[in-house]
Amino acid sequence: MSELPGTAYFSSADSFAMIRGGHIDLSVLGAMEVDEAGNLANWMIPGKMVKGMGGAMDLVAGTRRVIIAMEHTTREGEPKILKKCTLPLTGVGVVNTIVTDMAVIQVTPKGLLLEETAPSLTAEDVQKATEARLIVSPGLKVMEG
Repeated sequence: MSELPGTAYFSSADSFAMIRGGHIDLSVLGAMEVDEAGNLANWMIPGKMVKGMGGAMDLVAGTRRVIIAMEHTTREGEPKILKKCTLPLTGVGVVNTIVTDMAVIQVTPKGLLLEETAPSLTAEDVQKATEARLIVSPGLKVMEG
């Protein structure tokens, strides 16, 4: 893999100065849980050793758009897209888009809009793996590889 024209490298201190200064339009990060209101939990599991919350709160507070990239369910097959997050929140109402191994979902004022499914899955399959109610887009598509 090689860099594309315009690629830039910078320190962690510079990156957080950019995000805290509101100079970044889009942030992509992982999550432990997301709920139907666009709330995000991604920094701690109660009862587990935690080094600190890290920079996730800065990443979601200092940008205009947040995309969550995560697996749709836990290792045990439990939903990670919930009606209401159960873990401590990183950000309230900050998530715009959820991209998982199963689907692409938009967070809207009316709820979670299912826009794309993985090639071998139906909207019903995705709903079974999701605690929150999904609104199926009339233009539902299949994800492209």
